[in-house]
Amino acid sequence: MESHHASCSLVLCGKSSVETEIAKRLKNNNNSLKLPDNTKVSLFLESEAKHLVKDDDGDSFNLSLFMNSILTHQFGRFLIWSPRLSSTHDVVSHNFSELPVGSVCVTDVQLKGRGRTKNVWESPKGCLMYSFTLEMEDGRVVPLVQYVVSLAVTEAVKDVCDKKGLSYIDVKIKWPNDLYLNGLKVGGILCTSTYRSKKFHVSVGVGLNVDNEQPTTCLNAVLKDMSPASNLLKREEILGAFFLKFEKFFDLFMDQGFKSLEELYYRTWLHSEQRVIVEEKVQDQVVQNVVTIQGLTSSGYLLAIGDDNQMYELHPDGNSFDFFKGLVRRKI
Repeated sequence: MESHHASCSLVLCGKSSVETEIAKRLKNNNNSLKLPDNTKVSLFLESEAKHLVKDDDGDSFNLSLFMNSILTHQFGRFLIWSPRLSSTHDVVSHNFSELPVGSVCVTDVQLKGRGRTKNVWESPKGCLMYSFTLEMEDGRVVPLVQYVVSLAVTEAVKDVCDKKGLSYIDVKIKWPNDLYLNGLKVGGILCTSTYRSKKFHVSVGVGLNVDNEQPTTCLNAVLKDMSPASNLLKREEILGAFFLKFEKFFDLFMDQGFKSLEELYYRTWLHSEQRVIVEEKVQDQVVQNVVTIQGLTSSGYLLAIGDDNQMYELHPDGNSFDFFKGLVRRKI
């Protein structure tokens, strides 16, 4: 073990006087925000953060550009920014109760981003990396939130392209939580939740390759290919547009259920009518059957139909890195 503990700087920033007061209160109460592994946390208000933004470095997240783009009632109005951070998810999940619901944490370089199956990667500059909080009461629909988030990301990208008069880039959803562009992964969503005092505390993490061509490709690389002279997408604009879409979609989802978003979701995902192989043990023999994906079940798993017209719900078997290998089915 290294003897010195890691340290990180967090800048607190609010949309209105309400959030600015929260920022001041957290700042004045020195140990208000905690991180795992005894990481030393230094808090700054936006007005004190100049030294963290490198002048030569147009790569820093522009706090005022983001705040000016925020038009929501709840989400994204309280922002925590850090130039480099082990994980935005740690910041919001470990301090959930200290932060207003809808708070977002953004970083420029993330050292221990988290994905499904806990695989860790360093996320490079130019990648939009953020985590935010929300509360829910009905545990049955918590697993569907990641679909609402995915849809808000893809719609936000379309929106910003529209506003800037850019070519249309068609980001697609790969079930359950990846974003693809031209067959390459450009983003992913991770939701975790804990149950406290009759509510689910949900922390949502999103990574989206806006301006980093490694490790796969990014939105701006694809835009440049389509029209070399275009002015490109900024992380701040996409994040502002995301919260506007998400707030609208989340309200619909809470009011009317996922049905209200289903049609748009199916237009955006990659799987309508996709044929997949499911494996079953029949008397010690592994039998493979082909089924056709129709949509999602009410619990958020894949709904499929067999060649015998029997409807099935498909579940990942948990062993395979690719969800579409190793699906098991049950009749519904």
